[in-house]
Amino acid sequence: MKIAVLFGGTSEERDVSIASAAQVIPVLRTLGHEVFAVDTASGRLPPADERKLLSAGVAPEPPSDADIARARGGALALALSPGAFDFHEADVVFLALHGGAGEDGRIQAMLNLAGLAYTGSNHIASAAAMDKDLSKRLFRSVGVPTADWLMAPATSAAVGAAVGWPVIVKPNKQGSTVGLRVVRDPKELQSAIDAALRFDDEVMLERFIPGREFTVGVLDGAALPVGEIIPPGEVFDYASKYQTGGAGAREVFPADLPAAEAAQLKDYAQRVHRVLKLGAYSRTDFRRDPAGGFWCLEANSLPGMTATSLLPQAAKAAGIEFPELLERICRGAIKPR
Repeated sequence: MKIAVLFGGTSEERDVSIASAAQVIPVLRTLGHEVFAVDTASGRLPPADERKLLSAGVAPEPPSDADIARARGGALALALSPGAFDFHEADVVFLALHGGAGEDGRIQAMLNLAGLAYTGSNHIASAAAMDKDLSKRLFRSVGVPTADWLMAPATSAAVGAAVGWPVIVKPNKQGSTVGLRVVRDPKELQSAIDAALRFDDEVMLERFIPGREFTVGVLDGAALPVGEIIPPGEVFDYASKYQTGGAGAREVFPADLPAAEAAQLKDYAQRVHRVLKLGAYSRTDFRRDPAGGFWCLEANSLPGMTATSLLPQAAKAAGIEFPELLERICRGAIKPR
């Protein structure tokens, strides 16, 4: 197959996207596919530029506002360029994008209009999964527990009455915990909201659930083995997601859980996948509180796709190695939609 791997993007998760592409592209080539590396901010990359960009790791913090502005300027120039890459050269577009326009349905909608096959979920499902307020309402509609929440603006008194303290303050439409804070002191609520507003025009105020964190992937409708995420701190933040050593989280597949609890999590993940109408694959994250109750945190329509990302680890625990996973995702994308 001819596969265009679309990555980079102009969101705060640009580095994460590049890391996914750095793993996906060489593996697809070893499988015998003709692969085009396409950065949405600069277009199709010649070999030297591809090697340079894809060799970079993920920094401890998301890209700065200046970095994002430069990427957006490049994306605008690319869109206006008559020499832009023609995606009709490819049999399938592999979306190695995370956050922003890459994951919220906008790029998917354009690919739909162009009649192109692509990996992941369609534009409606992608938008629903990215919007945490909307997706939490859908979780509850199918009996999947999720923590109480409010949307900003809200006073500290309203938060205390409806949600309680501590509270998670986070952008409504972001991933990788970008802009997220745990707020314990009501006096710090507004500053946390203001910080989150840097990344989105909507901010969610959600009850903090202490306890163990789990993740469940879904591939072709079937739930993969449950994994446990053990971060060095109380939340699985940006640094613990993408850094190694002491700053990084420990991930265990399969998780050390009783069979009945693992089955419950798999059932919840499949319900989430179906109600959001997600595509060939997804990943849903949960917390288990000290009393043993499970709470759905969020669904990911384009989970990370490095060989050590959570979804590939879950697939490996099910006996599906990374090359086979990528092949299945690509082959599934060119089936009639």
